[in-house]
Amino acid sequence: MRISKNLVAAALFLSAGTVALAQEHQFKLVKQFPVATDGGWDYLAVHGNDLYISHGTHVNVINKTTGAPVTVIENTPGVHGIAFVDGVHKGYITNGKGNNVTVFDLDNNKTVGQIATGENPDAVMFDPFSKRIIVCNGRSKSLSVIDPGADKVVNTIPLSGKPETAVSDHSGKIFVNIEDKSSIAVVDIHKNAVIAEWPIAPGEEPSGLAIDRSTKRLFAGCDGKLVVVNAENGKVVQAVPIDDGSDGIAFDPQSRLIFSSNGTGTLSIIKEVAADNYKVAQVLPTVKYARTLTIDEASKTIYESVAEMGAPTGENKRGTVKAGSFKILVIK
Repeated sequence: MRISKNLVAAALFLSAGTVALAQEHQFKLVKQFPVATDGGWDYLAVHGNDLYISHGTHVNVINKTTGAPVTVIENTPGVHGIAFVDGVHKGYITNGKGNNVTVFDLDNNKTVGQIATGENPDAVMFDPFSKRIIVCNGRSKSLSVIDPGADKVVNTIPLSGKPETAVSDHSGKIFVNIEDKSSIAVVDIHKNAVIAEWPIAPGEEPSGLAIDRSTKRLFAGCDGKLVVVNAENGKVVQAVPIDDGSDGIAFDPQSRLIFSSNGTGTLSIIKEVAADNYKVAQVLPTVKYARTLTIDEASKTIYESVAEMGAPTGENKRGTVKAGSFKILVIK
């Protein structure tokens, strides 16, 4: 049988791709840091040598290498997200039950004020293009735009549904997962207005969101799927299989790896082979309910929060956190 040169070339290309994926660094769970307080949890964030951990009604700050406690930032009821603005030496924490943002001094982690936002502020990020803090208000279905120089809300942007996570292209656009609409809203930060909204079927109820600014691709974490979206036109490029319960998504631009923390107890690691080509590189067993994460790009370390949960009771479908069980998983 004659084999065409094109078929041979294609086979060699696929073989090379498989070898490249096989040679990727294999991540491992290398440490666990116990955290000596109780309560629920959500986002984590790395700043300098410290790891900031949302936890119940406060933020635990620990050393990112040793796990040694640094301090606790108190009075953050229903805490969700943490963001940093180095230019003004301040950090910002969203308080879902307080309908406000706590402002703290990055030099000493002391609270310096609070800013009223919309209802149930959740994810928060700093957009270096506009030099604004962007807050996702879950219940009031809006974004609060905060001037970190004046520490006040300067704009409120209405959305079609519940915002879950936002990312910036660093060129004037903010992309927001709209969880209950299974879509991504595109916000023009010059106009402080939504200029487009893209459905992301077959993905549903997107939670975590990350962006590759070089290829202009968005990565939206949905149950069972990581949906890759073209950030220029909203086209769904690929839906990559992941495990259920995805809540956190991170992207490392150096290795071109995408990470999805899945509440079922796995970390899905996906390789961006090309702008429109994605392959699962590794599925790492972690711990059940480890569903949020952050990446320290400097050390290529992934951190996840988790605790043991008791049996569900009544309306509490997740159960209650077992006292003394909260910890940080360190993956490298």
